[in-house]
Amino acid sequence: MKTDILVFGAHPDDVELSCSGTILKHIAMGKKVVVIDLTQGELGTRGNAAIRKAEAEKASAILGIHGRECLMMQDGFFQNDPLHQQKIISVIRRYQPEIVLCNAINDRHPDHARAGKLVSESCFYAGLPKIEITYNGHSLQPWRPKAVYHYVQDRYVNPDFVIDVTDFIEKKLDSIRAYASQFYNPNSVEPQTPISSPEFIETVIAKTRIYGRTIGVQYAEGFQADRTPGVDSLFNLL
Repeated sequence: MKTDILVFGAHPDDVELSCSGTILKHIAMGKKVVVIDLTQGELGTRGNAAIRKAEAEKASAILGIHGRECLMMQDGFFQNDPLHQQKIISVIRRYQPEIVLCNAINDRHPDHARAGKLVSESCFYAGLPKIEITYNGHSLQPWRPKAVYHYVQDRYVNPDFVIDVTDFIEKKLDSIRAYASQFYNPNSVEPQTPISSPEFIETVIAKTRIYGRTIGVQYAEGFQADRTPGVDSLFNLL
């Protein structure tokens, strides 16, 4: 399926926490968006792979995305090497996205930066015709996205640009809350984590408020770019 935006996350919930407002906004604009989870998130302290899969399906329905796949890489131990790059290349060539969104360039969880670099490099390699990849017995043609953008995750960074998501903040939060096993539940007997406190969701909201303030809107999501973004006119900038 030819896709406008392909969104990668090292774990289920990465994209919901970081760029689901942007996803919702572009779907409302008529764009096709597909999410690719690299792993099942099986090393997460709370829940398990089966629970996370069910939560991801619920979040996907809330977002209204056009597809979601898990590449079944090993949580915590996937590498930026030819084997894993070929899996990413296959996905890029199958979906032929114009834009790719992926994990942060640098973050608290080491999987995030590694996933960001893996996806970014694979986007380049996907355009090289001498790299041959087959899928279901068919040769996949080279394809390179026009742009790769890294969404901001746990660590606050100065973004290269932000997207106004004010109209989509409530649905963004609904998609995050779909991962109920991950976040605050006073009745849970599972171990506490940095994201299971009552205050965590408030920090997500606060970050979008801070990014929104920089462009004079209520809420925004931040991104960093592999290359300098360009616009057609000064009037395209808020």
